[in-house]
Amino acid sequence: TGGFAGLGHGICDADAGSVMTLKRGEPASVTLCGVVKGLPGQPGQLRGYFSSDQPLGRLLANNETGVYGLLEAAPQGAPVEVLERGQVRPGPVKLLATIDGSGPQQYDGEIEHVNSKDQPTRNLVVKVTDPRLLKATGGIVQGMSGAPILQDGKLAGAVTHVFTDDPARGYGIFAQTMVEQGRQTVQAHS
Repeated sequence: TGGFAGLGHGICDADAGSVMTLKRGEPASVTLCGVVKGLPGQPGQLRGYFSSDQPLGRLLANNETGVYGLLEAAPQGAPVEVLERGQVRPGPVKLLATIDGSGPQQYDGEIEHVNSKDQPTRNLVVKVTDPRLLKATGGIVQGMSGAPILQDGKLAGAVTHVFTDDPARGYGIFAQTMVEQGRQTVQAHS
């Protein structure tokens, strides 16, 4: 088993607007079945359904910076180095997103602004520039939370929120924050 970090923001109670207390939970496989394209004033979304009853692991925490837990098996693929907060800068990036059944794809984007390194979330202002992603989704949509942001081949952050008035733009969180929080969570539950 290995630890994981996801979303980059907590799962919130829609009515109260606060992060929900986690009693227990399990990550599960999902199959995407559609996209609602984002428009100004109307955030889009990825649509999907749970495609297996087999849990992939267990959730340990849900907080302001994401969801954290343990996986039964390591994900496929080579590990990617995490870029330290102080090295993340404005400039071109690749967004790794799954928007259909073809699996994760890299899309062009740009970090427009790096916010204070002292705040836990909304550290990056990200813009989607890839015509393929803009055509398919309008930019960032609900369901893309946690999409990795790669800068110079290293993990700089994760997409967290869309700007409601401009779906091509949104916020991201530093990957280093999520890694640190994930380590603390796993250690606390060991």
